[in-house]
Amino acid sequence: MWTLALFSAILGTLLIIQQIHTCNEAVCGSIVSKCLLTQSCKCDLKNCTCCKDCFSCLSYLYDECCSCVDMCPKSHEINESPLSKKSHVEDFMEPVPGLFDVLTQYPDPEMRWNSTTFPIDIDASHYGTKREIKIHMQSAEQEVAPIKSNIITLNCTVAFLKGCMNWVKCKTSCQTMGSSSYRWFHDGCCECIGQNCINYGINESRCRECSLNDLSDEVEEDVDEDELDYGYGETSGNELDDL
Repeated sequence: MWTLALFSAILGTLLIIQQIHTCNEAVCGSIVSKCLLTQSCKCDLKNCTCCKDCFSCLSYLYDECCSCVDMCPKSHEINESPLSKKSHVEDFMEPVPGLFDVLTQYPDPEMRWNSTTFPIDIDASHYGTKREIKIHMQSAEQEVAPIKSNIITLNCTVAFLKGCMNWVKCKTSCQTMGSSSYRWFHDGCCECIGQNCINYGINESRCRECSLNDLSDEVEEDVDEDELDYGYGETSGNELDDL
């Protein structure tokens, strides 16, 4: 009798797993059956009374199998942010700030990029070699004076390249411009970033002529194996002329 009940429970578990299209039955079938039989995952994220037990039961397969028991956090949901909100960022080892400033100071005559400059506030005390601790003493009757900060304002300049391109071309193009870093959006937009920017410039795709169709055409181009391994090949002086 107990064997029949166990078989029925396992069969029911497998049927539930089959109904959840995000659940990997081949990987999760056995461990999910065990956790359901022990009732280790008998709750949900809103009433997380079993979360610790469920996490321990699924063990190293939790990320893979949490969808089978409806215990995945929101990051596992199907509705993800658009490609224009996702990006890859990287710093250059040897930027040429003077070149980048000259190229972005005025609008490009050939409209290969659109540059934007905006002010940012930086706390200079975070970059000093030695911090000084100052103690201000005052009586209760004295008016509290504002403490002066070490905030300085700098101009951050970024350049959004005109067309859609793959990651390799974005990196080599920004490197040719002398930028300090770059941000390549997953929709194909490329942003070259100047030296005074923090958090890699603007986290928004603003390329004038870039669509997913343009990106698909760009990705179909043959890329050398070395470029795929290291992110870029030899940078030619005419890289920007091809944009």
